[in-house]
Amino acid sequence: MIAPAPLPDAVPANWVDRRAPAALRPWLRLGRFDRPTGIWLLMLPGWQGIALAAAMQGSLPDPVLLVLFFLGAALMRAAGCAYNDIVDKDFDAKVARTAGRPIPSGQISVKQAWAFVAGCCLASLAILLALSPLAVALGVASLGLVAAYPFMKRITWWPQAWLGLTFNWGALLGFAAATGVSAAVAGWTFFAEGWLVWIPGTLALPAVLLYASGVFWTLGYDTLYAIQDLEDDALAGVKSSARRLGAAARFAVMGFYAVALALALAAGMTAGLSVLFLAFMLPYAVQLLGQGLRARIDDPARALRLFKSNAWAGLLLFLAILAGSMHPA
Repeated sequence: MIAPAPLPDAVPANWVDRRAPAALRPWLRLGRFDRPTGIWLLMLPGWQGIALAAAMQGSLPDPVLLVLFFLGAALMRAAGCAYNDIVDKDFDAKVARTAGRPIPSGQISVKQAWAFVAGCCLASLAILLALSPLAVALGVASLGLVAAYPFMKRITWWPQAWLGLTFNWGALLGFAAATGVSAAVAGWTFFAEGWLVWIPGTLALPAVLLYASGVFWTLGYDTLYAIQDLEDDALAGVKSSARRLGAAARFAVMGFYAVALALALAAGMTAGLSVLFLAFMLPYAVQLLGQGLRARIDDPARALRLFKSNAWAGLLLFLAILAGSMHPA
């Protein structure tokens, strides 16, 4: 068995390797708690959806709901990572960056990893059941996306797009949770009135646009992430958008981000957010487009830094939506 050691894509001084008991470190690494960027990237679309729904109702986001989405994101991200590692254990053993992960290195067995997944899912279910019926239905529906994701890199050059569909589902879930009307009322409104007529509890057009924006955002940042593994992925036969795009990857990332920005602006405008939304969108736009300008296909370390900066990008969009709920004097 390989002795536990910090993984290549974790910050060397991360809290797991510095402070966690040695016996817990493999489990915390299995859930990627030593690399918290993924928690933020899964949580922030949910926060954005909550803020958008609150703004459309003339209020501020419910802090309790924000905390619940943080906990749920941490648990579901951990479950998803462990499930991904179970499916990819043979691939991971062939890739330098992932060979030291708990399953391929023998620190945790596949059976133990399944128990970890089950425990995280049960805890997440307890949080989900505290939300509205429509949110519960959306949460259950997301499991299909999660289950299929690890297999996408075997069948398509665009697993990053599937990750976008999966990671940004929280935008819809957060919007539904913040409106809190029953699924039956929501369904009847869709049937009788259509998408352009909105009452609390339905997935209004702004929420769908926000979700679509997040899909392209993820397509951009996960293409950057995939630059780290170009050579190893080619040897292992794993597909990715970075491999498919090659030298054009940095320009494609800028294009993906441009679409994400346009859709986010459309979400804010159709939601009736104030001019403050537009003002706060400027740093978000600069952050995203700056990533494309700085990216280099032959510099994986830089690609990882740019990928991690998207936690700040997602927070900037959340703040823009929050600002848009306020009307200047």
